[in-house]
Amino acid sequence: MSAETLQQPIEQLVHRELAAAASGDRHAYGRIVALSQNTVTAVALAITRDVPASEDIAQEAFLKAWQQLGRLQNPTSFLPWLRQIARNLAHDHLRANRHRPLDGEAAELAIAQAADPAGTPVRQLIDREREAVAAELISELPEDSREVLLLYYRESRNSRQVASLLGLSDAAVRKRLSRARGCLRTELLARFSEFARGSAPGAAFAVTVVTALGSFSKPAAAAGLTTAGSTLAGGVLGKLFFGSAGVVGGSVLASLVTAWLCRKLLERYADDAEERRRILRCYNIYLAMAAVMCVGVLAAVWLFDSPVPSLAIAAAGFLVLNYQLMVPLPRIMNPLLRRDAERNPRGAERRALVYRLTFGPSGLLIANIGLLGMLAIGYLHGYGPM
Repeated sequence: MSAETLQQPIEQLVHRELAAAASGDRHAYGRIVALSQNTVTAVALAITRDVPASEDIAQEAFLKAWQQLGRLQNPTSFLPWLRQIARNLAHDHLRANRHRPLDGEAAELAIAQAADPAGTPVRQLIDREREAVAAELISELPEDSREVLLLYYRESRNSRQVASLLGLSDAAVRKRLSRARGCLRTELLARFSEFARGSAPGAAFAVTVVTALGSFSKPAAAAGLTTAGSTLAGGVLGKLFFGSAGVVGGSVLASLVTAWLCRKLLERYADDAEERRRILRCYNIYLAMAAVMCVGVLAAVWLFDSPVPSLAIAAAGFLVLNYQLMVPLPRIMNPLLRRDAERNPRGAERRALVYRLTFGPSGLLIANIGLLGMLAIGYLHGYGPM
């Protein structure tokens, strides 16, 4: 890269490569990896405090991002999205390896090293020292300063570069750096600087990732990165059908259409225009609230690269909708249901069952179970592209 190129913020350089990478250009994605590998490994290392594990996690994060890159709608969200993938994978690694005994190849390697004092004592000493340094030095730091300090030394002490890579202001980075320095003694700070630079991934890291891309197909396509003039509607539809939060958005849209079609079921109980007006007035309020919730979910899907806002709006909306069906609607419908039962007991029993399964407690229970299922799906796929 030219000197002029290197002076540009890494975030801008990454965005320049995204369109080509999203269309399947592995070399463009390799340049993205090279630009952001320090960031992703630092994020993983700050959590795991294990250098080899952090590199494995970073490689997995890059491969996962490649597979789903075509679905990312907003180029400016790539680095935050990539960092979140790495954080989730790092936490998964900690949970999976907590209290886990050595077995398989790991156990065989440990036994072989222990049983061969002539062949590997220097290597064992270096590895143990490196792991001890990593755990000791990173543990000394506040959690919110670990990524910053690691990346600061890996990025040649450029606080603005660190701010760009981590999505922070330069002032916030400097504040965290000051706090981190206050936690380490002078000699430990010097050791940390040496450790951060020495544990940074080299050029072979990006080459390994790009080579691994050969076993994956091109990024899954969706409107967005490959088209500079993507519209709001195109972006929403892309996330609606491909994102984990979109599972909830799609369920809300389906519920809204179903609710509209169910108006006829209620109208059949009305004997005159006044009863029909009262029923529809109450139910139209329900439909309006459902529409507002749907718009809120879709807006959250578009604006945020996390399923949390859209899931929260959906959950709050369903609580309001439940109230409308449990309190105002029964006040109007219960007398009409009783009247229908008096007129035609046999036919009314079947109609009442349909009503209960649609608007009664049974229907609400089914709908709420479905909502909980959507929330669970959103949580399980929480670090996918939104």
